[in-house]
Formats: sequence, structure tokens, C-alpha cells
Amino acid sequence: MKKWQQRIRSLLMEQFSLPSDVVMEMPRITIIGHLHFYIENHQGLALYTNEELKLKVTNGFVSIKGHSFVLKMMLPKEIMLEGTISEVLFLNHENGEKDT
Repeated sequence: MKKWQQRIRSLLMEQFSLPSDVVMEMPRITIIGHLHFYIENHQGLALYTNEELKLKVTNGFVSIKGHSFVLKMMLPKEIMLEGTISEVLFLNHENGEKDT
């Protein structure tokens, strides 16, 4: 079933010129310097502290580390974080390990 869904998604991207992040439900991340982090297509907030933000995405989690974090905007599928960003990690869904 998954292979069939992937084929349909690929066909939609090719035939209708749709962006892959929309069709594949992948997160779109924009980082401006080390001060702003903006993500679209996340699936929920897993952790938020002054020094870490962890968001659920399709294949696991995105973890943003740093300090002086402030959530500037939070919508159902979008978040804008402001602060000093020192690290962005993509974590594996099964065990929370770093993806390589």
C-alpha cells in the first residue's frame, strides 16, 4: 500500500508541479542566521523549554537547541522560534536517535 501511495504522490508532483514538501508531508524549515527558526508542516510540539524545542515531523522529530528561546508564532502547522540557535538535529522516529 505504501508503494502505491508513493507512486501517486510522485505522479501528483510531476503532473501538477506541486512542491514535494506539500505532497510528501515533509517539513519546510527556514533558518535566518542563528536567531530565527521557522518550520511548516510539523505534526505537533513535543517539548519546549528556554533551551530546546522539539517538534514531531513525518519521520521522527526535529530538535532545536540553543538559549533564550521565545515562541514568536505558533499555529497548527507552523512555528516561529526566536533566540540563539546553536544546533538543529533530525531525530529518528523509532528511538529518538540522530539521523545521519
